[in-house]
Amino acid sequence: MTKNITQQSVFYLWLCCMLVSCSSDKPSNQPSVSSGWQTIFDGSTLEGWSQQGGTAEYHVEKGVIVGTAKTGDSNSFLVSHQQYNDFILEFEVKVDPQLNSGVQFRSQKREQDGSVYGYQFEIDGSARAWTGGIYDEARRGWLYNLSRNDEARAAFRSSRWNHMRVEAIGSSIRSWVNGVPAADLIDDATREGLIGLQVHLIGDDIDKEGLQVRWRNIRIKSGDLSGSKTPQNNAIEQFSFLINQLTPREISDGWELLWDGRTSQGWRGARKTGFPDKGWSIENGVLSVLSSGGGEARNGGDIITTREFSNFELEIDFRITPGANSGIKYFVDPYLLKGKGSAIGLEFQILDDERHPDAKKGVSGNRTVGSLYDLITAVNQTEEGNRIKRVNPPGQWNRARIVVRGNDVEHWLNNILVVRYNRGTQIFRSLVAYSKYAKWPNFGEWEKGPILLQDHGDLVSFRSIKIKDLSFKEEL
Repeated sequence: MTKNITQQSVFYLWLCCMLVSCSSDKPSNQPSVSSGWQTIFDGSTLEGWSQQGGTAEYHVEKGVIVGTAKTGDSNSFLVSHQQYNDFILEFEVKVDPQLNSGVQFRSQKREQDGSVYGYQFEIDGSARAWTGGIYDEARRGWLYNLSRNDEARAAFRSSRWNHMRVEAIGSSIRSWVNGVPAADLIDDATREGLIGLQVHLIGDDIDKEGLQVRWRNIRIKSGDLSGSKTPQNNAIEQFSFLINQLTPREISDGWELLWDGRTSQGWRGARKTGFPDKGWSIENGVLSVLSSGGGEARNGGDIITTREFSNFELEIDFRITPGANSGIKYFVDPYLLKGKGSAIGLEFQILDDERHPDAKKGVSGNRTVGSLYDLITAVNQTEEGNRIKRVNPPGQWNRARIVVRGNDVEHWLNNILVVRYNRGTQIFRSLVAYSKYAKWPNFGEWEKGPILLQDHGDLVSFRSIKIKDLSFKEEL
């Protein structure tokens, strides 16, 4: 990731530091620096806000909204009565290091259970420091964590006042922490909704009862934002959740769609000259391998790209059904295995770990979702102290990311690093020697190969298949 920050960002960081340099609870009450800003907290009452869900307590103290954690099993929210679509939001926040919080936007409430769902600007007081990341509360989970943005993580100051900014304009959602770019997300799940101040649940942890998060100087600008939005820069990565589309930034960065979302162009059967005439469907922008009783390559068979790749970044959204098995293979030799069965190659495993028996086979879970199948077990390597993978259940979409730079390979699951290894090393060859691939000479060390989507006889769906060919850059 590029470490450079533009001169504009540096100036903005200086300005924000001036605004939050005081660590007292006295609000700055600075006048608007430009027209169009609306204060959505009057500094003395909670007029225009109402509590939704949870047991936390909210009150106003010296021009500050204070949220106090109470034991209970639901998140608490103080939500605005007004809804907003396109906007720029700024606020200051201070949170206890042991407490998690957030600010909801473009969110909705469920009256039946008091919950709130939608986008959340994360406020993370822990050492993980993902403040400024974008979380999809009570819906899809993390959309943009800060595991690959060390500058933004370092910008957050625990137990002190911090200046935050969110720009939600169309499908673009960007955030800043004390002037440092934090998230650059493209997503269009929700275009309008409430602002909400969250106090995260603490369960029955009485040691956290009474911990507080504080907000002040909450203001918003909506309407014509053409002259107010921050210019686009490439200081951080952009994550896009648009379906079967590329953003201008992705195109500029060298990404291309590996599947067009409509036809079979660019794909063929693993052992066929054309696309399978059965066993696969293309419908409503989704490519699916159909159920055929769980047999491996017994119906339509695997499909592969008509192109081969050596150095690349690959992203694929996948959705499983209960008990399903499939996989994404790379460096494939489709003709190595004669007869029935799936083509041979390195595999990003796709599996329902809870229901499919393969999850308990192999060695130490090396056949579970995200794993390098039968070789290396997928575990959370992004969040220190947390080895549990972040996996959405059957029926919901997950994102696989495979990065290959020479012999260095990474598997990412929902933007969490789960596997890292080096092809061709003694360790890698030892793993192969004790796997089902031991009989294939030079397994996993071929120079290039197509990308494969596996037919394992279960209904599994794919979309937003895109790749960035790194071979040219590696040559440079």
